Order: sequence, then C-alpha cells, then structure tokens
Amino acid sequence: MGGSGLWVSRVALGTMTWGKDTEEEEAGDQLAAFVDAGGTLIDTADIYTGGHSERIVGRLLRTVVRRDDVIIATKVGHTPDRQRPCDTSRRHLMASLEASLRRMQVEHVDLWQLHVHDPDTPVEETLSAVDAAVASGKVRYVGVGDVAAWQLAKYATWQAAGRDQGRSPIISVGTEYSLLNRRCESRLLDAATDSRVGMIAWGPLGRGVLTAKYRNGVPSDSRGALPHMAPYVEPYLDEHSRRVVESVCTAADGLGVSPLAVALSWVRDQPHVATATVGPRTATQLGEILAAETVTLPREIREALTDASAATAH
Repeated sequence: MGGSGLWVSRVALGTMTWGKDTEEEEAGDQLAAFVDAGGTLIDTADIYTGGHSERIVGRLLRTVVRRDDVIIATKVGHTPDRQRPCDTSRRHLMASLEASLRRMQVEHVDLWQLHVHDPDTPVEETLSAVDAAVASGKVRYVGVGDVAAWQLAKYATWQAAGRDQGRSPIISVGTEYSLLNRRCESRLLDAATDSRVGMIAWGPLGRGVLTAKYRNGVPSDSRGALPHMAPYVEPYLDEHSRRVVESVCTAADGLGVSPLAVALSWVRDQPHVATATVGPRTATQLGEILAAETVTLPREIREALTDASAATAH
C-alpha cells in the first residue's frame, strides 16, 4: 500500500450495505469466502448503516474469521446526523475512533482514513490527532478518502516533513475509479504517485452498470430498483455509459469471460491501484468477483477499453 510495508489483497471487501441491503448471515458467508480465497482487506466506515456495518464486522471477527487474518480499514469524518456535515477536529476524531473500536470489539484498526476534507478544521489539528491515534497503538496506518489532489498533496507533504518528529505518513487515498469514471486520472493520480500514496479504487464496476445487468432496463432485484440506491446508479445509465458497456461486453465475448471480469481487471491491474474495493450484496455476486482474479486483459484489449472510455477521463 503506497510507500508502506503494508501488503493488502488486490481486491478489498466493501461493507457499505452490511446491516441494510445485506443481512448479517449473508455478510458472514461473504467474509468466509473472501478470506478463503486469499482476501485480506475489509473496508468499512463509522457511518455505514449508522455504525451497524462496524458492529457486524466485529461480531464476524469472533465467529467467522480470525482477527489476525484480515486487515481492517475504517473511515471517519462524515457527520450526517449533525448540523456540521463533516468534522475532523481532534475532539471528533478521537471520540469516533473509540466508538469504532467498541463497535468492532477490537483493540486497533489497521488503516484509519479521513473520509472527507473538513474546511473548518486546521490541517495541523487534524493530523496531530491522527498522529496521537497512531502513537496510542489504536491505529496502525493512516489514509485519506474523498479529497482533491491539492488536499492529498497538503496532507502527505505535512506528514512527510515531520517524519523525524514521529508523524505518520499518509499511505492511501480512496477514489471512485472505473471505465465509467476516470476523473482521478487528471490530477489525483499525479499527486498520489508523487507522494508515494497507494490508490484504493472504489466503484470499479461502475456502480454495477459495467456488469451489463442494466443493458435492457433496470432489473427488479438490482440496486437501481431500490429507492435509496437508484440515485446512486442513475448517473451511469446515460448514452455514453451504454457505449462503454457495449465495448466491455464485446471484450468479454472475445475472451470468453464475464463483463464483470473485464471491468474489474481493467481497474485492478492499473499500476497505481493498490486495491479495488467491491461491494457485493450477495455471496453469489462475490463468487463472480473472486473468479475474475485469474483474468488478465491482453494489452490490445486494455488499450481499446481505455480509448472507448476516454470521454470520462477529465
């Protein structure tokens, strides 16, 4: 992961739906299959399903897999139920870390990420709290989530300048990245590369659209049919996305693999991506994702897909 000594699986298991669209028993089946296949990185956040996602992770660490067999990554900073939309003050960060540890019933998290940039808190205060969390032993590594390129550069530079003072380096940045969303390539990629920060690509399947399930409409059992998830999917149901999906399907037919495998492989094997986070709702969906591990796109197909999706690069 970035310039650190932390090794993570090439695919991370996202838990955003655990406790709402994915029941705990189903989540347990997913986690067991993921770890059995060699997966290590479990991605959650303090706000996912109101904290219920972290609680399920904690219970499954006691019943399904061993704590030492997984790398737990969680996030902090969003405050959706408060007047202040985000908060990375020392007060909020330290209280939220303690709450996450309680929910997951663990003594530390492996990767603690600032979920969002807070313009109302000085960066010095935020990062000094991060360093205090690492010094306490309750956090092993530090990353950032939804930030602009200049914000990542500022965080990473500040931490790097104080390495001799015990500051913890920023080792990861999370960003949406797929054949339908390549905006991170314009500036964020350069900032991450220059700062030796690993990229955690979420949404590699284009919010499910790149699996080709929406080619002929919105399936009744899909996220696009759920009232609370439809707005999340709809931006990728436009004409440009349809053309990209057709290119993915053409490549899949030629290779004899699924469109999912093509789309995931394109993101997962980008040299600047440390891991791609997937969020299956069922164990069956996860099985299809894990089966894509053996798929490597030929250079000609990778380049053709890159060209076909170029309109979303900026």
